[in-house]
Amino acid sequence: MTAQTEQRRVLLRADDVCKWFPIKGWPFGPKRYVQAVNHVSFHIYEGETLGLVGESGCGKTTLARTVLRLLEPTRGDIQFNGVDLMAQNKRQLRAMRKDMQIVFQDPYSALHPRMTVRQTIEEPMRIRGLYTGPGEREARVRELLQMVGLNDTHMDRYPHEFSGGQRQRIVIARALATEPKLLICDEPVSALDVSVRAQILNLLQDLQQKLGLTYLFISHDLSVVEHICDRVAIMYLGQMVELGSNEAIFSRPLHPYTKALLSAAPQVGQFGRRDRILLEGDIPSPADPPSGCRFRTRCPHAADCCAQEPAWVEAEEGHCVLCHRFRELEEDSAS
Repeated sequence: MTAQTEQRRVLLRADDVCKWFPIKGWPFGPKRYVQAVNHVSFHIYEGETLGLVGESGCGKTTLARTVLRLLEPTRGDIQFNGVDLMAQNKRQLRAMRKDMQIVFQDPYSALHPRMTVRQTIEEPMRIRGLYTGPGEREARVRELLQMVGLNDTHMDRYPHEFSGGQRQRIVIARALATEPKLLICDEPVSALDVSVRAQILNLLQDLQQKLGLTYLFISHDLSVVEHICDRVAIMYLGQMVELGSNEAIFSRPLHPYTKALLSAAPQVGQFGRRDRILLEGDIPSPADPPSGCRFRTRCPHAADCCAQEPAWVEAEEGHCVLCHRFRELEEDSAS
């Protein structure tokens, strides 16, 4: 760690987290599981944005829900703000969840169609018993609406009266109502028009600076991730295969899957285009993943050693990868 990193406080830490879902089968047959998240470890520093990237179905959303214990982990240790989440009962978890909120992908589905904006934003305050004095909740609603770029004339309107971008602003305001420390942003701009995405991303960045928020930002759009994230984690088939700073991932990707993802993007910011890497075959089922390296059935560089489980290696400070051959592949590309 650098001196700057050492001074930063870890807000969320996950160690060896797994989430397996049982598959119903014959009563006397062997138990089978969908290995949605498998032995994932990471941490998020206070005030930073960690991007979580991967194809649909790779386990990003399941991981986010599991580390908040919205889904019960099959195994693993999770700490939030120095508190062991695994040791908390349901009542204690409910009390802690005011500090952990989620911004969902589809703002229309996330809003109750028969509740006004005022009711929508007041609801989490009422549930948590916040702002109980005369007029405090209404004043807080006005403040939150201004914070997200709306105003008090919107308070008594319904979700169908707003555009997609405005609805997402309302969802963000509701998430901020309990003064959280951590926001899970689950594909928050993927359902929006391109012209609106930049506005919402800039809003999230402004709110982070103003309120000292920490983000876990889930996305499959690499240009969005490069724009907003400080560090980036790459997931494939339930496992984290690479983790590093924004610059390290985009300028020096180490895992073959990360390279393939970056090559598929039309153009990723300052690092420009790359030669397209076409992956062969289909993504294996998480109910029957390959032995050893999970990516080996599609990897163009797979070798005999890849049939063994790879170890998580820190290739350089803060840049980790789950691959047997990343060093020799780097040497080959440099020569």
